Amino acid sequence: MARINAFSWAISARGFNVGDNASLSNKLLVLVDGRSVYSLMFGGVYWDMPDILPEDIERIEVISGPGASLWGANAVNGVINIITRPSTQTQGGWLTLGAGNFERDAGVQYGGQISPDLTYRVHGEFSDFSSFNLPGGTSANDAWRQPGGGFRLDWTPLNDTVSVQGDLATKTEGPDGFNRESDTEVSWQHRFADGSRFQLLAYYDSSNRGINSASSFTVNTYDIEFQHNFTIAGWNSVVWGAGERSFNYTFENTALALVPPNQTLNLANIFGQDTIALSDTVKLTLGLKLEDEPYAGWQAMPDLRLVWKPADTILLWAAVSRAVRSPTPVDVNLEEFSGPVDFLNGSTAFRPESLVAYQIGTRVQVSSRASFSITGYDSVYDDLRSIEPGTTATGLPLVFGNMMSANVYGIEAWGDFQVTQWWRLSPGISALHEDLTFLPGSLTVAGLASVADDPPHQASIRSTMDFGHGVVLWADLREVGALPHPVVPGYCRARRQRLLGGHQQA
Repeated sequence: MARINAFSWAISARGFNVGDNASLSNKLLVLVDGRSVYSLMFGGVYWDMPDILPEDIERIEVISGPGASLWGANAVNGVINIITRPSTQTQGGWLTLGAGNFERDAGVQYGGQISPDLTYRVHGEFSDFSSFNLPGGTSANDAWRQPGGGFRLDWTPLNDTVSVQGDLATKTEGPDGFNRESDTEVSWQHRFADGSRFQLLAYYDSSNRGINSASSFTVNTYDIEFQHNFTIAGWNSVVWGAGERSFNYTFENTALALVPPNQTLNLANIFGQDTIALSDTVKLTLGLKLEDEPYAGWQAMPDLRLVWKPADTILLWAAVSRAVRSPTPVDVNLEEFSGPVDFLNGSTAFRPESLVAYQIGTRVQVSSRASFSITGYDSVYDDLRSIEPGTTATGLPLVFGNMMSANVYGIEAWGDFQVTQWWRLSPGISALHEDLTFLPGSLTVAGLASVADDPPHQASIRSTMDFGHGVVLWADLREVGALPHPVVPGYCRARRQRLLGGHQQA
């Protein structure tokens, strides 16, 4: 992950990052409490809009590699699931104020109890960020400001957990962008007497974005899904479920257009996964998700995993998985003009991008104070999106095609060392190699820059010192390799943060 400007970030996993174009960095699925914030219209994630108070985050689950058998399409190279705290854990009130040479922010929250099993919280915040400067010293015109707020209600009767939550945020971005995001989510979890569990999740999400005063669009998403977990004979752990998602968009056509400019699309899915205990030390996991895509029809995303624990301190595992990146309205319906010239179009023949990933790894507890994990992977991609010339004499309009394949392989290693009771070191390193190939017949109009621009290696180390009484000091050192398309030098970055009484200072 790297910051591009005041409000844009480049975030990806295992390659295929292409900077600030959200419609191209499209192989990482991101969820907030199970609600997808991946854009079904463009692909990718608009990182400028998720607005979650750090104090409300319980944990962040990061899955490196495909997770399509459980999470479905677009969980190709990884999954990030941000899970917030229930309101039972955020009782009372607090106020935060911050100011610096670029950023000013304020936040207020209050949590209360209506009855012994019914709690709530409400919060509001405001952030204001000044423009960065370009290398020549002039303003980048990327200042932004964002007010927002939300609520959460949790009801916990016997054997049940029900939560209702919602958020609303508006954001103005320089020089003339405007965004509004709102969402409402309801979830219900029930635990049966035999230990099995049932979960029902439903949410509504609305996104409205203005693009440089030239055009704007609105996307409304409705989703309902359920999941059931149970065991069979003590050695089969089964999870299965199904879901239905409907989203409609309205696009204000200008130089950038979608034809038709409004449409309603539906996506249905059913999945199942069985973890089988073959012995006390060996487990086999079989998973399959079937998803009915709006443009591509039914897609199968299977997963096979084997885990062996030869000793209490050693875990070995291997996996073979298939995942897809679904076609979006942009892939199929786009019409982009350069003046009066129809310059780039989508294609009704566009197919899903697919991945077959082979992984192997180990986790080792060296001692009570040190552990590490290593993962190696080889990812084979087919039908990657390319930009091809049209059939006219001029080659215009250009069209989206599936004329590229790739082989990406690499290694990821992470460690944790408790130096003393109050001091912990966490090093990490990742390296990847991308072989990108245009298929015979492709004319490679846009080149490799439209597909991937990733550093070949990254390394980091974090020092965490917990002095007690709410005083924690973090220090990070990170080195990132050079980018190839186009060439951008690598860099090294150091950062220090401290936590005083529950509030961060950088």
